[in-house]
Amino acid sequence: MKKTERIHTMIRYINNRAHFTITEIMQEFNISRSTAIRDIREIETMGVPLIAEVGRDGGYSVMHNSFLPPIHFLDAEVKALFVAFMATRNQQLPYLKSRQSLAEKLLSLLSENQQDDLVLLNQLLLFEGTNPYNPDLLDLADLPHPLLEKVIQLLLLNRHITLLSKEKQFDVYVLHLYHEKGNWFIEGIELSSATKQIVAVGQLLDVVLYTGNQRWHQRKPIHESMNLIATLGPKAIAQFKKYHPFKLTLAYTDPYQMRAILRTFVDEKNPEELLEMVNWFLFLGTEIAIQEAPSAFMNALKQRCLVEID
Repeated sequence: MKKTERIHTMIRYINNRAHFTITEIMQEFNISRSTAIRDIREIETMGVPLIAEVGRDGGYSVMHNSFLPPIHFLDAEVKALFVAFMATRNQQLPYLKSRQSLAEKLLSLLSENQQDDLVLLNQLLLFEGTNPYNPDLLDLADLPHPLLEKVIQLLLLNRHITLLSKEKQFDVYVLHLYHEKGNWFIEGIELSSATKQIVAVGQLLDVVLYTGNQRWHQRKPIHESMNLIATLGPKAIAQFKKYHPFKLTLAYTDPYQMRAILRTFVDEKNPEELLEMVNWFLFLGTEIAIQEAPSAFMNALKQRCLVEID
């Protein structure tokens, strides 16, 4: 680690501790005692208000009611932040309304040379969903579904929420809020049936805090309604690792992870979901044997491929 980077990292280390010793600095940064002392003196000259404590249990502490100097970003750290901002475009992530102001504040801290580097990076790097002939033209609206941020705010208060859609009302304990193929989904346990449900945020009319008395406890068994079961061979497992829907996991049946069982639920009444699952099964290849599946799924699969179904 270069000295400049070590000094900045050491300032963060000191900032997160009420008390530290020379020995702790030596062990944390793998440096000699003389180097640790020189680094601490340099940090003091930068304005960090340290108090030296003598004695057997002595060390250093940050002076109370004092402010540490501002943290200066390394050149690579600035580029990492900028690239992260660029990568969030066209991803429909929450809180993107604040991204522009964050980018402007970041740029105001940089030198002209650093700003020139970021302009060049903006011209060179293209991410998924960007038009290569006009990088400012995106394939999708940059802002997410308007309910997404409300969902997050409620989940920070309580993971028991009520989802309102056109068809029904769900009282759920939320397990995950995840993003897949440009859409946001809520995965949770429906309180009335103790079954796992996945609901698209885009299908919701509103979301509110759950006001009932029923609560979900992690120790309770989840009643999974699995109607699609298949065994996978090595090539199918390799394809699964390349891409699989977020909600799916494998249960390996041998210690070498060359065979596995896939269990999931597919909604026969949802043609879009049914077709998507059929296409994904074709992506897995021929080393897959279906043990159980809805008739609608089997019919759709037979129409789409000539793969032998066991």
